[in-house]
Amino acid sequence: MKKIAVLGSTGSIGTQTLDVVRDNRDHFKVESITANSNIDLFEQQIKEFKPKIAVILDEKKYKDLKKRVTGNIEVITGTEGLIHAATMDDTDLVISAIVGIAGLIPTYNAVLKSKNIALANKETLVTGGRLFMEAAKKNNVKLLPVDSEHSAIFQSIGNNPKDTINKLILTASGGPFRNKTKEELEKVQLEDALKHPNWEMGKKITIDSATLMNKGLEVIEARWLFDIEAQNIQVNIHPQSIIHSMVEFIDGSVIAQLGLPDMKLPIQYALTYPDRYVMKGKKLDLTELRALEFYPPDMDRFPCLKLAYNALKQGDSTCVVLNSANEEAVSLFLQRKISFKDISILIEKTLEAHNMCAIKNINDIIDLDLWSRKKLNEIYEMRCNLC
Repeated sequence: MKKIAVLGSTGSIGTQTLDVVRDNRDHFKVESITANSNIDLFEQQIKEFKPKIAVILDEKKYKDLKKRVTGNIEVITGTEGLIHAATMDDTDLVISAIVGIAGLIPTYNAVLKSKNIALANKETLVTGGRLFMEAAKKNNVKLLPVDSEHSAIFQSIGNNPKDTINKLILTASGGPFRNKTKEELEKVQLEDALKHPNWEMGKKITIDSATLMNKGLEVIEARWLFDIEAQNIQVNIHPQSIIHSMVEFIDGSVIAQLGLPDMKLPIQYALTYPDRYVMKGKKLDLTELRALEFYPPDMDRFPCLKLAYNALKQGDSTCVVLNSANEEAVSLFLQRKISFKDISILIEKTLEAHNMCAIKNINDIIDLDLWSRKKLNEIYEMRCNLC
C-alpha cells in the first residue's frame, strides 16, 4: 500500500486525487492532507480518510478545526505545518497540488527528504526549476507530472533517450476566447473568462487558460522536467483537447497521448506509476470524433504566452517575476479591478522593471516573489491615479 500526502486537498486537483484514492482504497493510504481555508470540506475529508496529520494554513480557522476533529489526528497550522505534512517519514509520495507559489517551500522540503513528487503545482518549477531539478537528482527523487500535457509527454517519451527527441509539442484548448478578435478581447468580462470550454478547474488556472499564460507556464515547466531548451518546445492550439501533447523524434516520428479531457487520468497515472490500474468512467471512443484540429497560437492576441517564452530565454529570475506578477494580476482581475487586457499589460511592465539576477537558493525566490508583487501593485496604483 502506497502512503501519500495530499498538499492542497480541497482544491480541484486535490479533490480529484482523493476521488482516485476513494476508487483504489486497497492501494493507497492518506498519511497527511493540507488545505488553505475551506474548513467544511476539509473536515469531511479528514473524517473520511483519517490521516495522521491535517494542516489548515488559515490560522484564523485552526482553532475551529481543532475542535471539530476528534481521534488520533494531529491538527496543525502554518508553513511549518505544511513542511511537516510533506516530509513525514512514512510517506512514499507527495501530491503537490497547492495553487501558486505557496506550494514552493513544502514541495522543495519534500524533495530534500527524498520524497517522490506527483507534481501538479507548476509554479514550483517555473520559479525554482534549476534548484528543484538539481535537488531531485541529488536526492534520487522521481518527479511525476500531473498536468495532463506533461503527463502526456512523459508517457510519450517512454524509455527513449533524450538525444532522440527533436521537440515537444504542448497542446492547448485555446480557452474560451480562442476565436475572439483583439477588439472583442477588450470587452470580455470575468464571467466569460471563467467559462472554460473543455476543463473544470479552479478560478486562477481557468483565467490563466483564457490568457494562455497557463500554457506559457507549462512551457517553462516542460523545459525543466524534460531538460529541453525553449526553442524545442512548441505550442499547438487543439480545441478538442483529445491529444494532450506530443513528442517528435529525430526520425520524424510523432508519438501522442490521447484521452478524454479528464484530470483523473493523469492524476491516477502519477499515483500508480509505473503501474496502470483500471479506471472507472467513460473511455475515449475514436469513432465519435469528427475532427482533430491544430493551429499555431496567436501571440499578438494572447501576449502572455510570448511573455513566458521570453522570460524562459532571459533566465531564472525573470521566470520568478513572470509567475508572481501573473498571480497578482489575475487576483486583481478576479476582484474586477482590472480588465482582461490589463493582465498582460501589468505583467509586461513589471518584467520591464526587473533587473535580472542570480537565483542561488529558495530565499532568493521568495524575496524576488515579494518584490514582484509589490512592484505590480505599485504600477497598478500609479495607473489608477492617472485615470
